[in-house]
Amino acid sequence: MIHNSVILIPTLNEKENLEKLVPAIFSLMPEVSVLIVDDNSSDGTPELTENLKTRFENLFLLHRTDNRGYGRSSIDGFKLAIEKGYEAVVTMDADFSHDFNVVPAMLEKLEYSDIVVGSRYIRDGGVKNWNLMRRILSRFANFYVKILLNLPVKDATTGFNAYRTAALKELNFEEIRSEGYAFLVEIKFHLSKAGSRFSEYPIIFSERREGQSKMSAEIILESILLPWKLKFKK
Repeated sequence: MIHNSVILIPTLNEKENLEKLVPAIFSLMPEVSVLIVDDNSSDGTPELTENLKTRFENLFLLHRTDNRGYGRSSIDGFKLAIEKGYEAVVTMDADFSHDFNVVPAMLEKLEYSDIVVGSRYIRDGGVKNWNLMRRILSRFANFYVKILLNLPVKDATTGFNAYRTAALKELNFEEIRSEGYAFLVEIKFHLSKAGSRFSEYPIIFSERREGQSKMSAEIILESILLPWKLKFKK
């Protein structure tokens, strides 16, 4: 049974969501730790987190000012989780698109896996509040990645994942170059190459509540090119 776990939440201007999300997580899982990895937000996210720390002793803040981006934030969070001796790390977004209520079930499934992928594309999984084009693009992205990299999961692009830190320790984080959401595919690729055991847990992804999407043309281009770079990397 995995008891010592941390929920890693990369943030950029997520104050409005965090002030609701953090208390809700600790209400459900008072024993868990939460690590906010913030990319120098300008909306008061770091200040809010410091204030919340007075109420929740297992809340931690990693305030980043250099080499910003989702991938770098995640890696810095992984390194800190390993350093602090956590057995498991759960990654999720701050905007309620990922349902924190299923984290205990994902951690339970992690007892028999090295990574549990919160999957939209297995039985009982799905998405809410997406238009048809968004659904088609997401499905195509996962098909595209599957064909090129043959990853052992149906949802390679999900950001809702549970990892054993023992598996993360086997990775060379310096090899992982993705800065945006392509990181989610790249880390699964490296874990697969390292022989990690994968499983999937069905999730319902719901569009973000507050704030603005971090998606950009640069991030989309990185996601398109990455599978080819990994496939032909020597």
